[in-house]
Amino acid sequence: MVVKSQIKFIKNLQQKKYRSQNRLFVVEGVKTVKELLDSNLKVYKIYVTDSSVLGDDHDFLELVTQQELKKMSGLATPNKVLGVFHMPEPGPIDFSDWVIALDDVRDPGNLGTIVRLCDWFGISSLICSPNTVDCYNPKTLQATMGSISRVNIVYADLIQLLGELELPIYGAFMDGKVVYTEQMPKKGVLVMGNEANGVSTAIADLVDKKISIPQFGDKTAESLNVATATAILLNEVRRG
Repeated sequence: MVVKSQIKFIKNLQQKKYRSQNRLFVVEGVKTVKELLDSNLKVYKIYVTDSSVLGDDHDFLELVTQQELKKMSGLATPNKVLGVFHMPEPGPIDFSDWVIALDDVRDPGNLGTIVRLCDWFGISSLICSPNTVDCYNPKTLQATMGSISRVNIVYADLIQLLGELELPIYGAFMDGKVVYTEQMPKKGVLVMGNEANGVSTAIADLVDKKISIPQFGDKTAESLNVATATAILLNEVRRG
């Protein structure tokens, strides 16, 4: 049986403040926890309601009741397993390939989907502005579907970083040149903007080429979701 202080500690990790202080994050669900266990991430503790789900030969497993799991969980209906992992230190950014840079993306689901897209398209590094949502937000982690362990996510001052680069910098804009007419280079940076405001003016000044996705349907749709737009542009990047 877990003590109350332990339950409170795990519950607090649902908040960014406590995640940052302790360098720990929480993931929930059998599939995602299993995937992270097979990664290079370091385990802190795994709480399970049924030890047979993961096998009982792990010394980091702790058996809990469904009621105890619910008290720790951030989900309305917890799913048998809750894992606590150490946050990895960000690695060096791989500028030998394409890199995605996010300018204040605020929605956790959008960030999680973009992390998963980076994994799918083989983009090893993702740069986030300081105001971009925390990549260890529980909703973000849920949307990554385990890809969080395979993408190097770095939070950095985009103005400073992009200003020092000698790579082509592309940005997604409503009034940009249609991406299908572009011959995309072998490496570069693709900047995706905030859901409501797009790429900020300060970052836009650093962009070498503004690109867009043409609209074929009814003009009542104002814009594409940022994660959807990222998927389309990454497909074009990989097509070259």
